[in-house]
Amino acid sequence: MRVVRRTPGARTPGLVLVLLGCLPGLPAVVALALWARGAERPVSAHLHHSAEARPVAVHRATRPPIVPRSAWLGPTPGPGRPPPRYDDKVVAVFVHHTDSPGGYACADAPRLIRHLYAGQTGARRWDDIGYNFLVDRCGTIYEGRAGGVDRPVTGAHAQGFNHRTTGIAALGTFTAGVPVPRAMTDAIAALVAWKLGMADIDPRERVRLVSSNSLSRYQAGTAATLPAVAGHDDGFRTDCPGAALTALLPEIRQKAARLQGRFAPPASTGRP
Repeated sequence: MRVVRRTPGARTPGLVLVLLGCLPGLPAVVALALWARGAERPVSAHLHHSAEARPVAVHRATRPPIVPRSAWLGPTPGPGRPPPRYDDKVVAVFVHHTDSPGGYACADAPRLIRHLYAGQTGARRWDDIGYNFLVDRCGTIYEGRAGGVDRPVTGAHAQGFNHRTTGIAALGTFTAGVPVPRAMTDAIAALVAWKLGMADIDPRERVRLVSSNSLSRYQAGTAATLPAVAGHDDGFRTDCPGAALTALLPEIRQKAARLQGRFAPPASTGRP
């Protein structure tokens, strides 16, 4: 005789229905209804769990046009530059100005960037230009430091806070009273929206960054809560990015948030 083994705890719908059928009239109907409700519970619980597990929407923005570094650097320099360094993600942007003459023709921007590169890699003996991006007065965005514009390249633009940040330099000097071209701030906002959107960071939030250098405004190892779109002077004692550009940072944050599709107030502060 073949023995049929059942898994402990497994339901036996046929047997239940037979037993219920032995009950008289109304009790059988009530018992059958209660059994049916119990049998449905695992399905509804599974559906509820699935709804809770749905991923949260990520606020991304379109990548703006970016001129590659080859357009201003020319032929790739010979061997000697170390490979790029990377962080896990970008959670903040530091805005700078280059503190260079501002009355240039936009066609001269590549030459001016090449001059900045020569100064930083020559007299300062850096391995590359420090800024991740540069923006000229006509709103053209240039790739700065090598490593890939869509990757979290560790820059050399904000002493103490180069990790997990991107440095965007406005080409020119923007001290108090100097007009800041709208094309420039619009381009900065578009770049901010795209870079921070990769980590779903609201440009209007504040984030936590850890200082790596005691020459910054914070001792090395100190966790500082700074704007996700900060001026260079938020992390270092400097006049950069100039009073005129600093005054426009709130507007840049708001525009970048809109480009990410954010219209409600920021939900949180101090994100890591």
